[in-house]
Amino acid sequence: MSDSTEQQRLRQLALSRSLLRDSDIREHGISSTAVSRSVARGELERLGCGLYRHPDAEWDEHLSLSEVAARVPKAVIVLVSALHFHQIGTHQAHSVWIQLRNNAVPPRISYPPIEVVKTGIDEAFTAGVQIHRLNDIDVQITTPARTVVDCFKYRRRVGLDLCLEALKDLVASKQHHSTPSDIMEFAAFQRVSSVIQPYLEALV
Repeated sequence: MSDSTEQQRLRQLALSRSLLRDSDIREHGISSTAVSRSVARGELERLGCGLYRHPDAEWDEHLSLSEVAARVPKAVIVLVSALHFHQIGTHQAHSVWIQLRNNAVPPRISYPPIEVVKTGIDEAFTAGVQIHRLNDIDVQITTPARTVVDCFKYRRRVGLDLCLEALKDLVASKQHHSTPSDIMEFAAFQRVSSVIQPYLEALV
């Protein structure tokens, strides 16, 4: 394969995807030399270790979540980032909040900034966790009910005001269809039932 043909194939591949990983490039038989040349020419942006995008590739507002998920596949998007994804409350996520296992080494990511919470509970990576396809990347994100409950669990980090606003918004939402029993089920799982119940009872 000539250099020009390989560069063209890489360009077409990069334009067809919002984010491009090393594994995607290898699957298409494109060499690391072609990638390096494309980056040097400004035809391909290197976002981090093994992650690239074409400057003209289409992407949506969840690019930062996709970038982190591509680089840390086992992470779950939680707390403020999950609230923002589900459009619950008004707080902005200035970092990408992720959940990792207790023994996981926090990833070295300079951008986007990340906030890490850890747990040793296996079920925390499956209960109330859904996969969303964002920018051609599978991203694990907690459901609305699980997200709000998690906020109460980590209320000292995110602030009680955020928790109360999120709970009120979720209960009133016609979009998310989260019932009080759904919320209390996750509250029992996260051991914050006694914290959430009084606030929930005042809203329903």
